[in-house]
Amino acid sequence: MMSSFKVISLTERAADRIKAIMAQADTPVAGLRVGVKNGGCAGMSYTMEYADERKPGEDVVEDRGVRVFVDPKAVLFLLGTEMDFTTNKLASQFVFNNPNQTSACGCGESVAITPVSPERVPATV
Repeated sequence: MMSSFKVISLTERAADRIKAIMAQADTPVAGLRVGVKNGGCAGMSYTMEYADERKPGEDVVEDRGVRVFVDPKAVLFLLGTEMDFTTNKLASQFVFNNPNQTSACGCGESVAITPVSPERVPATV
């Protein structure tokens, strides 16, 4: 489902990095699939993978020339999230600036996220 409210948005740095990675894929890629999964010391972690096609029920977000498929189980956890790509002396990584995130572990690989309550979901989703 294509929604007028973007579940997730991308910074220019994130979009440029995703485009560069997808251009190097072995086979054509339709977009990036983003979700969350249970695990890690804080309870959840973000997931990203190549998407060959849209799966049933996924939201599709088009932002800065990148197509993002959002796992339907992750929508309430990701509403309002901005995905960025940062580089410093020690690492380059995608960063999720998520207003629903309540804490993170020290390693930065695991987060605690409180889903948006259904009454706070924008009507255009």
